[in-house]
Amino acid sequence: MADSPLAWWRRQGLRFRLTVAAAAVLALALAVSASVLLSVLDRALIDTVDESTRAQAQAVRVAADAGTLTSPITTHDGTIVQVIDDRGRITHVTYGADRLVPLLDAEARAQVLADGQATLLDGRPYAMPGFLRVIVLRADRGQTVVAARPISEIQTSLATAARVLFVGTPALVVLLAVASWLMIGRTLQPISALRRGAAEVTNTARSRRLPVPQSRDEVHSLATTLNDMLARLEEAEQRQRALVADAAHELRSPLASIRLQLEVALGHPGGQDWQETAEGVLEDTMRLARLAEDLLALARLDERGGVPARREPVDLDDVVRQVVDRYGEARLTVCDPVVVRGDALDLSRVLTNLMDNAVRHTSSKVDVALTGDGVLTVTDDGPGVPEQDRDRVFNRFTRLDSGRSRDEGGAGLGLAIVRETVRAHGGTVSLEDAGPGLRAVVRLPVSR
Repeated sequence: MADSPLAWWRRQGLRFRLTVAAAAVLALALAVSASVLLSVLDRALIDTVDESTRAQAQAVRVAADAGTLTSPITTHDGTIVQVIDDRGRITHVTYGADRLVPLLDAEARAQVLADGQATLLDGRPYAMPGFLRVIVLRADRGQTVVAARPISEIQTSLATAARVLFVGTPALVVLLAVASWLMIGRTLQPISALRRGAAEVTNTARSRRLPVPQSRDEVHSLATTLNDMLARLEEAEQRQRALVADAAHELRSPLASIRLQLEVALGHPGGQDWQETAEGVLEDTMRLARLAEDLLALARLDERGGVPARREPVDLDDVVRQVVDRYGEARLTVCDPVVVRGDALDLSRVLTNLMDNAVRHTSSKVDVALTGDGVLTVTDDGPGVPEQDRDRVFNRFTRLDSGRSRDEGGAGLGLAIVRETVRAHGGTVSLEDAGPGLRAVVRLPVSR
C-alpha cells in the first residue's frame, strides 16, 4: 500500500522540506505579484490611452462647436476621429479614417454617451488591426464626435512583460531554491555537529561534551542546554558509582564479621559460646538492615527527583512529640503548633536521624525545640563537630575520625538522608556550635 503524500513529506529531511517550502511560498508570491502587476499595468496604460483620446475628442468638439473644423482633422498621436451630424452622416474625419461607415452605430453611440466611459471595439471590420478604445462626445447642432485609438502597442507591451515574467519567475524561484538549499545547509551544520558529537558520547566517555557553535542563536542555546544535561548526568553517574562503591565497602565489614564468627563457631563447636556468637551475628545483621534501609531511603529520594512522596498538611508539632517520647535522654523545651506540607513519615525520619545522632554523642542531655516559624532544633552537649567539617558531614558515607567513628554509629548516611529530605520539602538544614555540643537546625516553610 502506497504511503500518503503527507507521510512521504514527513519522512523527508528538514533541509529538503525548508527549501521546498521556501521555494513554494516564493513561487506563489511571485505568481500573485506578476498577475497583479500585469493587471495594474494594463489598467494604467488603458487609462492613459482613454485620457489622451478624450482630450483629442474634446479638442475636436470645441472646434466643431466653433465651426472651425477642417478636413481632414489633424491629430498628433494617431487618434482616429469621426464627426457625425444629426442625420448620421460623417462630415469630418482624420486622415485614413472611414468616411462612409461610422465606428459606432447610433445605438452604440447613445449607449457610450449614457455611460460616459470609453468602450472597446474590434477594429478589424474597419480595416484596422487589433482593438480600439472609443470615446464619444456630443457637440452642438446635433453633432457627435467619435474618437478612437488603437491599443495594439499596449497589448504588445503587456505580452512582452508577460513573457519576461513567465521566464524570469521560474528562474528566480530556482535561484532562490539553490540559495536556500545552501544557506539552510550551512545553518544546519551546527545541528549536524551536535548529532555527530552525541553519537560519539558513550558510557565510557564521561567527560565528553557536545560542540557549541559561536553564534548566539537557538542552536547555541540547545548545545549549552544539552551540555548542562550531560554534566548533570555525569554528576549523577559519579554519585551513583560512589554510592555503589561506598555501599560495597560498608557491606564488606559486617559480612566479613558474620562469616568469621560462623567459621570459628563451626570450626570449634565444642568450645564455642553459641549465645555470644548469636548475639554477634545479630548485631552485624542489624547493622546490615540499617544500612539497607538507609540505602533504600536514599534511592527513593533520588527516584522522586527531590520531591516529597506526598504533599499534604502535616502537624509538625505532633510528629515532634511522638518522636521525642521514644527517647528518654531527650527533653522537649518548646513545641509550638506548626503545620507544613509534605510527608509525615519522611519528616519523622528526619527527626529520628537527628535524635539518633544526638543521643549517640551527647554527654548528658538532648534538647529539642520547635518554634512557630518552622524552625526545629536538636541540641546535644557532646564533643561537637569542627566548623570546617559541618557541611561535609551531610555527604553520603561521611564519618569524622574523632568522636563520630564507625564504631559509634552508622554508615554515615543519616545526615545525608536528613538533608535530601529537608530539601525535598523546600527547607534547609545546618549545624551550629552549641558551646559545648552541637545544634542541628532545620528550617521548613510553614503552611499558611
